[in-house]
Amino acid sequence: MIKTDVLIIGAGPVGLFAVFEAGLSKLKCHLIDAIPLAGGQLSEIYPKKPIYDIPGFPSVLAGDLVNNLLEQAAPFSPGFTLGERADTIEKQEDGSFIVTTDHGTQHQAAVIFIAGGLGSFEPRRPLIDNLSQYEKKGVYYMVKEPAHFLDQDLIISGGGDSALDWAVYFAGKNKKTTTLVHRSDKFRAHKDSLDKVYALKKEGKLTLITHGEVKALHGNETLQNVSVAVSGAQTQVLTAQIWLPLFGLSPKLGPIDNWGLEIEKNAIVVNTKDYSTNIPGIYAIGDVNTYDGKLKLILCGFHEATLAVQSAYTIVNPQKKFNMKYTTVQGIQGFENTSKIPELV
Repeated sequence: MIKTDVLIIGAGPVGLFAVFEAGLSKLKCHLIDAIPLAGGQLSEIYPKKPIYDIPGFPSVLAGDLVNNLLEQAAPFSPGFTLGERADTIEKQEDGSFIVTTDHGTQHQAAVIFIAGGLGSFEPRRPLIDNLSQYEKKGVYYMVKEPAHFLDQDLIISGGGDSALDWAVYFAGKNKKTTTLVHRSDKFRAHKDSLDKVYALKKEGKLTLITHGEVKALHGNETLQNVSVAVSGAQTQVLTAQIWLPLFGLSPKLGPIDNWGLEIEKNAIVVNTKDYSTNIPGIYAIGDVNTYDGKLKLILCGFHEATLAVQSAYTIVNPQKKFNMKYTTVQGIQGFENTSKIPELV
């Protein structure tokens, strides 16, 4: 039995930052994640993707952000159970919880933070008959190693942040054609990303096709061409060795759906006072929760983690009053080894 003060389900950026905040209050943390490495989707799906909305970082690679968060958490020596999925939660008579993973590993904690992002993910696949024929042979749903896609004719489909960010990235580095295809002329991405797309188009570094959609794939063993249907125009056949249909990921809550939590539209309902759920002692932070005005941004998850820790402190230490101290005054006294990355177990 692994015992801790705060058990964090989800070792993504929000879960890792919660370790730091809890550590400042001398709360011991342990993290569980089904992914076999810390960092969640940032590590598993897009470690090389630049992120632009982390305060103090004009741009930071997702993988670098994870490394920084691990270093920040390291002084507080969190424990990790990685590559195992939290399956069941049982509340004990003393108010604590026992969480058992799909491997049978048991954890006991006074408080639980669910920081599981959007749950488990499957890419949203376009409806093209021979799509599976080219998967990993020219069709990819995520970018793990950008260098593998350079110097090839590349088409990206989508209108969200991920599609535009990668279009901007590849347009600036690719020696061959980079094309962005979107079925509308309205985008869901940040205005800054959209401005960069139009600037690259004007410079001739990026081809932008709006009101268009990839309808067919062609090639022998690997992808060679795609057919793009454009509203009000003739279908175009474009040369492409790489097609990235970045239509997002379809989330599934998985076992979380069976834990007795209040669920609304595939997310956990929380009280914005402290991001507590309908079960006392269980909190939900990051993309996994929902409330009026919710924004699914990493920086919002950091805020939620901070308030949740204050509330959790009173559960772990019922006889004590939470006394917030600024880190500029308090520092992280008693935890001098700030360079040690936590050992993953």
